[in-house]
Amino acid sequence: MDCILEVKNLRIHYEMQEGIVKALNGVSLSLKEGSSHGLVGETGAGKTTLAKGIMRLTPVPPGKIKEGEILYDNRDLLKLGGAEMRKIRGKHISMIFQDPMTSLNPVLSVGDQIAESIRNHEKVSRSEALRRAMEILELVGIPAERSEEYPHQFSGGMKQRVVIAIALACNPKILIADEPTTALDVTIQAQVLEKISELRNKFNTSLLLITHDLGVVAQNCDYVSIIYAGEILETGTVHDVFKKKLHPYTSGLFSSIPNINEEVRRLVPIMGLMPDPTALTDGCRFCERCEYVYDRCRTEHPELVGMGGEEGCHKVRCFLHEDGRLQKGGK
Repeated sequence: MDCILEVKNLRIHYEMQEGIVKALNGVSLSLKEGSSHGLVGETGAGKTTLAKGIMRLTPVPPGKIKEGEILYDNRDLLKLGGAEMRKIRGKHISMIFQDPMTSLNPVLSVGDQIAESIRNHEKVSRSEALRRAMEILELVGIPAERSEEYPHQFSGGMKQRVVIAIALACNPKILIADEPTTALDVTIQAQVLEKISELRNKFNTSLLLITHDLGVVAQNCDYVSIIYAGEILETGTVHDVFKKKLHPYTSGLFSSIPNINEEVRRLVPIMGLMPDPTALTDGCRFCERCEYVYDRCRTEHPELVGMGGEEGCHKVRCFLHEDGRLQKGGK
């Protein structure tokens, strides 16, 4: 499969009065055509910053893209003018935002909001755009006659379906879903994810799914990247990363969630907190929480190194594998 989107060495900082928040620190990520890629990390890891960076929605100020490339269709999105980017945003690359409650305009009917997205990118009449909006609502499981209703008349799950309808209105090639099920209960979560998967397969859309739920990634993604303190710690196919967890942080994530096949009295948490993004050290970002830490981890910064895998794309950012030190607490 060819790459439809490639992020190279992306650095995004927020320059605040209190200091410079180094939100993304050299992130590289490839999204293959027709595939689904999960981006997993805890709150504050840089997931949403990456998504907004791809969409060119980084708030300026305080946000500043320091360096990097975002390649789509042989063009660097970071070099496009505002008008060119607006043609791509929504038509070629769409985003489902984290909270459907704040993503919709409360004074416009849902039909008008979907139709607005269509008319922004295609030369169609208002009546034709509304007709297509009603078709898309049916597609996401909402009766067409509800197109004249307003967001407050819908439940949380229905609002999220409306947001999905807006994102898919122009049949984009890439869909970025930023924690699309965070505000929903478990049964509605499953329905929304199933609907995204169904529509993605129908339109052959590539998906970048941002989440903190490893179970969601296992069910919905072909590839996965683990992000921590603004950089990728491990990446590869879902099978590679889930079966052969190479980074101590990845192992920690799996140890801190329940497993129905194992009987344990207590889950094992990852001790400590993510480092302050305004005061990152030169060493490994995870070293203060890692049980395998040794001297080199505190002074040198590890690079992503290839570890083979199913498609030769399994990579990890850890000296343990570079030095062959796998024993606990090696000095």
